[in-house]
Amino acid sequence: MSIRQFIGQFINNHTETAESHYDERLRTRYYKTSKDKAMHAVESVLSSSGWKIKEAETGRGEVIAEPQKGGQSLLVATIVMVKPYRTAIDISCSSGTSLPSDFGKSKKIVVAIYEKLDKELPYLGTGMADEFV
Repeated sequence: MSIRQFIGQFINNHTETAESHYDERLRTRYYKTSKDKAMHAVESVLSSSGWKIKEAETGRGEVIAEPQKGGQSLLVATIVMVKPYRTAIDISCSSGTSLPSDFGKSKKIVVAIYEKLDKELPYLGTGMADEFV
């Protein structure tokens, strides 16, 4: 982790997962399931975690949610089936705050949702895109 990344994690109000993120907890997660089951699991986890589903676009594989109470956050989960029964899930979370930082709130939200999804779906691993090429 570079100094810029270290400082950036504290003065940021947005967290996004990626295939090769420097923080292993924020790497793209892969599950052994179909896209439809993953969409349903994401919607279920978000609803049970206090999020209101604004839109669920099955064709594009996106679920957009906002908190039912307490804050101006926006969460977008992207679900992509890379192979039969190999589905990738990426999450992006932004906190609407007047301050330049959410003090790690968006990162905690993403990590907590991934932990719940790991219990809900058969987890395969993180950052596995090279295996599917």
